[in-house]
Amino acid sequence: MDRSGRQTRSLQAELKTRAEPDTQDMYIEGYFAVFNRQTELWPGAFEEIAPEAFIETLGNDIRALINHDTTLVLGRNKSGTLELKADSYGLWGRVKINPNDTDAVNIYERVKRGDVDQCSFGFNVQEESTDWRDDGTVKWTLKKIDLHEVSICTFPAYEDTGVQARKAEVTQHLERKMEQRKKTLKERLKACLDN
Repeated sequence: MDRSGRQTRSLQAELKTRAEPDTQDMYIEGYFAVFNRQTELWPGAFEEIAPEAFIETLGNDIRALINHDTTLVLGRNKSGTLELKADSYGLWGRVKINPNDTDAVNIYERVKRGDVDQCSFGFNVQEESTDWRDDGTVKWTLKKIDLHEVSICTFPAYEDTGVQARKAEVTQHLERKMEQRKKTLKERLKACLDN
């Protein structure tokens, strides 16, 4: 299954605003991803992010956006207006708000009031593992990703294409298991008939 296309994942976050009284600088900060926490994509299908997933990607040219809209850029790590770091809990970020950008100030005020408190990130999967569990459930672990952007979102959600790709992978796995069972039964039946 090709899972190399761009995907998004979301998180109910505890975003905070902070204003520096001496400089008048405003910031939005919080965790854009959390490690080792299973997210249920649908009943019986889970995904989590490994702590090492962001190690090689934080040097990328990453933007902070509003609702994944590439025309609403809040900050960028290459310009020093977006700071990202991975710690033992997850991917933490801080965006320095441009006071001359009304969209940025508006989202700052919405986060400050608690009207907006969710976030998401856009990426490509570079390495993952799949655990087909004995109880019939499945868990994917994202081990290495190529991060493109983090977003402060009004209604974050798992992108349908990512979930559909996961569902197709499960369907293919179940079909392979069924074909293997059929093959095993045929071999057993043939062995019994030959004896």
